This record gives sequence, structure tokens and C-alpha cells, in this order.
Amino acid sequence: MHWFSVISGQADFNDAMDEVEEQLESQLAGLHPDLLVIFVSPHHSAKAALAPDRLCDRFGPQVLFGSTAGGVIGAGREFEGKPAVSVTAAVLPDVALKPFRLSPDELEAFVDAPQTWSARLGCEAIHEPSFLLLADPFSCDADGLLGSLDMAYPGCSKVGGLVSGARVAGENRLFLDDEVHARGAIGVAMWGDILIDTAVAQGCRPVGRPMVITRSQRNLIFELNGRGAVRELEETLTGLTARELELFRQAPHIGLCIDPSITDPQKGDFLVRNLIGLDSTAGVIGVGALVENQQVVQFHVRDASTSAEDLHEVLARYRREVTGEEPRGALLFSCLGRGMNLYGRADHDCEVFAREVADIPVGGFFCNGEIGPIHAKTFLHGYTSAFGIFRSRGWN
Repeated sequence: MHWFSVISGQADFNDAMDEVEEQLESQLAGLHPDLLVIFVSPHHSAKAALAPDRLCDRFGPQVLFGSTAGGVIGAGREFEGKPAVSVTAAVLPDVALKPFRLSPDELEAFVDAPQTWSARLGCEAIHEPSFLLLADPFSCDADGLLGSLDMAYPGCSKVGGLVSGARVAGENRLFLDDEVHARGAIGVAMWGDILIDTAVAQGCRPVGRPMVITRSQRNLIFELNGRGAVRELEETLTGLTARELELFRQAPHIGLCIDPSITDPQKGDFLVRNLIGLDSTAGVIGVGALVENQQVVQFHVRDASTSAEDLHEVLARYRREVTGEEPRGALLFSCLGRGMNLYGRADHDCEVFAREVADIPVGGFFCNGEIGPIHAKTFLHGYTSAFGIFRSRGWN
């Protein structure tokens, strides 16, 4: 297994494509890529649809996969707010690749009948496939897609993001082989001598103490620990530091423990969601997700230092726990709200990855929503960096 990643910041599209093609050909040194992953910034939107044909004609990959992107990542560098084209290439012996595209109507059918995935992709859950996924946020039910795939392939890795860079519906572009689409979702299923490990950094830390939902309805929490939810929140706030209180008031979050078997959850056990409303009179808290009675929750805060600390911890934990073959390449799906907007400088997450995990080729893009798992269930996140880290199973 071999991975390569290149990027160009040339302002002219043809110059950018010439540069990435020449860089990639030099790095490949005669090897033939099985997978090409391309991301193109909005500065090149007028000609972006020409990119798949160019790359397919020159390199002849089994699968080409990618999209337009509000920010582009390649060769371990992050380009935001400026022209960029990145291409990540992989040579994948003994790996089956199955690309697929779903229109909004087709996706609805798979949401209703997840058992039909195996016929569409030609692989069963026993093959343990992993998935790369890209979806247009204007036309794709991403939660439905993830739920359907989780039902069909439980425990299998799924990572990706919602396409970014468009101002209105219809402007995004999804690239699959030599075709270009403006709506729906695309994906690549992979199985054989390949593993996609995932590392999801949500950028938050818990404050206060864990509590149990004792009365709720859909996304509304009425009681925590048998008492009014707003009263419990107010008591939590009195115990925060001045800085924590400021952060919570700016952007209140709550973490939902996904695994019901965990009674003493730690930071990585929570799915973080926004608090979307509070009714002091009724004593009700609104959450940006469905909740359940007896679910353990904890309030969370986020800022640049918290996000950086969380990223270090997530990647260091991954490095400690990974066994077997070494990582060979990675794709980073990071939120548009991270990067320069959060840290005030470029390349932060890529640099942390190189230090904590490995200095290997990293491509990707800045998303409108990030796809990755929490405790083996796949979610659409916000303000998150989701890494797909590629390794061989070690068959040879």
C-alpha cells in the first residue's frame, strides 16, 4: 500500500492542474494509482468539472472521488480562502473498490430498505467494508444515509463530509470517476487488505458533572437527575469558572453518551450537540439531537485552546491504541469553523497529526459537516476534525 498527496495554490486552473499532475507523476515514480481523491476550491469553480477527465486520462485510476471545497487540504497543508487543488493518490493491492452515487430519490429508497445495500455494492457485512462519503448539503439526507449504512454494515468505518464552497443550491460539484454531479451523495466502499481507522476530534470538553435524563420527549429535556432540567443547568453554571461560564454563554453545548453501558463517561464518550433553546418557565432545554430517558449527558464548552487540547488527546490515544501495520496515508475532513477561523493560523490540525500520529501524506477538505463515528455509530458532526487513517491488514 502506497499513499501520495500533492497540492497547488496556482491562481489559474490549468496551471494548478499542471502542477498537481506533474508533482503526482513524480511521486508515483511509475506506480499506477488505484484511487485518486481530488478537492478543488471555489476559485476554480468555472473549470472544476474539467478536472476528473484530465486526471482519469493521465493516470487511469480504478476510482476517482472528490468534490469542490470551501477549503482544501493536501500534502499536509491547509489552504483556506485562496485558490487550491489537491490530489491524494493510493496504490491499493488486494483491495476491492466500489464507487457509488445516489440521487436524492435513490437515497430515500436505501433509507427505507438498508438491506438492499449489499446488492448495490456487491459486498456483505462479513467483508467488513470501509466507506468514504461525500454529500451535497442542499440535496442529501446525510443522517438518513449514515443510518442506513450503519444498519447494513454495523461497526464498519464510515468517514467523509458535506461538500462546501457553494453559496446556493446547485453550485457544489461531486466528482466520481469521469462524471460530475450537483446533487445527492457519492461514496467508495473498500474491502480486502485495507483498514480505515477513524479519529474524531469534536473540539469540546465537559464541564460540571454527568447527569441522567429522567424525562424527555424527542429533542426536549424536561428533567435531569429527577429535577427540572433548567434548574440543573443553572446549578451547573454556578460551579463553573469565569472563563467556562463565558464560553458556555457564547456557545452552549451538551454531550450525549451514546453507549448505554457506560456509567462513568469520559470526554471521548460523548456526542456533542448544540443547545438550541431554553424555556425557563417550562423548565425545558432544547437539544440539537434526539435524546432518550436514562441517557447520560454532560454540558460542554469549546474554544481554540480546548479544541487543540482535544485534538492532541484524540490523536495521541489513537497512536497508543493502534496495533498492527503502520498508517500509510490519511484524509482529513475538517469543519469550515476550524482552521484559520479557530486558531488564527493555517495547518494546525495537519501539524498536530504529523506530530502525534505520523508524518504521512494527508489530503482532505474543510466541510459543511463532518462524518465520523462515536462508539461505532456514525454521525454528522459540526466544528469537528474527522480523520480517516489508512493501513494494510498485513495480508502480505
